[in-house]
Amino acid sequence: MYRSFYQLSAKPFRLTPDPRFYFNARSHKRALAYLLYGVRQGEGFVVISGDVGTGKTTLMGTLAKNLERHNVLTAKIVTTQLDADDLLRVLCAELGLPFERDSKAVLLKTLEEFLRECLYQRKRVILIIDEAQNLPPRSVEELRMLSNFQLANRPMLQTFLLGQRELRQLMRSRGFEQLRQRVMAAYHLEPFSSDETRSYIEHRLRLASWKGDPTFADEVFDGVHRITNGVPRRINVLCDRLLLFACLDERHDIKSDTLEAVASEMRQDELGDLRNGDTGRYPARAENKPPTDGNDRFSELEQSVALLSKSLNEEMARLREAVVETRIRKH
Repeated sequence: MYRSFYQLSAKPFRLTPDPRFYFNARSHKRALAYLLYGVRQGEGFVVISGDVGTGKTTLMGTLAKNLERHNVLTAKIVTTQLDADDLLRVLCAELGLPFERDSKAVLLKTLEEFLRECLYQRKRVILIIDEAQNLPPRSVEELRMLSNFQLANRPMLQTFLLGQRELRQLMRSRGFEQLRQRVMAAYHLEPFSSDETRSYIEHRLRLASWKGDPTFADEVFDGVHRITNGVPRRINVLCDRLLLFACLDERHDIKSDTLEAVASEMRQDELGDLRNGDTGRYPARAENKPPTDGNDRFSELEQSVALLSKSLNEEMARLREAVVETRIRKH
């Protein structure tokens, strides 16, 4: 709706990760450098962690785009609670290898022969595991064992692990010393600063052919950062609602009162964040309480985000399990 009103060529704040809208913030720039360093090394594990909505998937999409010119074959697995055997089967399915009726020994042999053939063809194979914090310990150990596949002292498979903050805790836990020793690079994504939040919003608008309509007051950018804490996905949700709200009121300038109206609307709409795919919830202010200061509002927001994030993560885990089962049956 607001695309035509503001004459935009695309929807600038879509929730679906899109490498075309990648924003090279300081944290993301460093993370991409670590990824590219790991690719150049061609061995071991590369670990990228970050809280929900900080842009891990978009970052990997940008990496994949950078690798298109090179002879690289990528297999991506969005994991939930895959045990070691199922992990092997899904990996074989992603690579187009038979897997349905084979034993684990046959699967490993088939995979090793495939990787050897790729190496003969000077083709790199990279395995990307998303939501890796959900992997059971036996599956993580299976990934470590796969890294032992070598030919003439050259590794045949490299693994990238993406996950939430819990992934760092998993990597530090007892029993993972050998895996930690094989990590070539690791980095934790941080939210945007206030200045980066403004640059991010303007960057995505420009990519959608924004010509200054609507205009944004300076205080709006600070307000967006305050409400979203600089998390890219939350910024997308809030700005999408902000443009829609302004369009419905036929406004061509967005000021702080517009932002506060949208934030208030989202607080009152209990399902608003869910419908927009956000993982955080904007806290409602109690009717009989006096206005809270900024620190209290941040505390309320963090608590609400944590509760809803946990609930959504559990639901997404169930959905991913269903997707994996469907994919295996299909193959």
